[in-house]
Amino acid sequence: MNDLFALHYWGSPGFRPHQFITHLFMHSTSDPWHLLMNMFTLWMFGSTLENRWGSKRFLIFYIICGIGASLCYMGVLTYENMTLAKYANAFLNDPTFNNFVALDRKFHLDNANVSMQDMKEAIAQGNQFAIDMARIYVKQYMLNYSNSIVVGASGAVYGILFAFGYLFPNAIIFLYFFPVKAKYFVAFMILTEVWAGIQNAPDDNVAHFAHLGGALFAYLLLRGWNKRHRSDFY
Repeated sequence: MNDLFALHYWGSPGFRPHQFITHLFMHSTSDPWHLLMNMFTLWMFGSTLENRWGSKRFLIFYIICGIGASLCYMGVLTYENMTLAKYANAFLNDPTFNNFVALDRKFHLDNANVSMQDMKEAIAQGNQFAIDMARIYVKQYMLNYSNSIVVGASGAVYGILFAFGYLFPNAIIFLYFFPVKAKYFVAFMILTEVWAGIQNAPDDNVAHFAHLGGALFAYLLLRGWNKRHRSDFY
């Protein structure tokens, strides 16, 4: 299923254009809580928007936000792959300790079979076997990185969340019984995603820039629709 319907990086042999749509209707089974929160958010905020716009416009908005999120994610992934190629090729062409450390610091390399510290020490000592193993590992790491996939509707859901905050900024949301205006809640969620995306923690498998892309396309759509049909929104 993932091979056919998950969104592959466009530099991967597994990429197909239809995946920009199909990945929106799939989700990772490794994180059911994430799926539950997505569906709850879609129901909680999306139902109000659907009642406001009608089902057709709501579906169009949802799909466009999802595709927009994917395009933003692809842009970030392209930049990351280009950066990885730069650092990896520097090591492959000149397998020194400094080049390997630079690559590790940038991409948080992790090899389950060999201690990264042991590998660094062996490379620093000029151990040819360790250098050869590191080259093999780096090449495989590049391949795996370029073949990464993404599934889920989080980008589209963030578009829905942003639209609710944009259209109903003073609506009250109860968070653990504390009332918060929608505009502050949405702003907090967006800033959290910006922070998490910049941090780029090595154990974080969430596509934060896809979330931000969904919110960005939501803003662009709302601005465009507002200019054409101002009475629909105010």
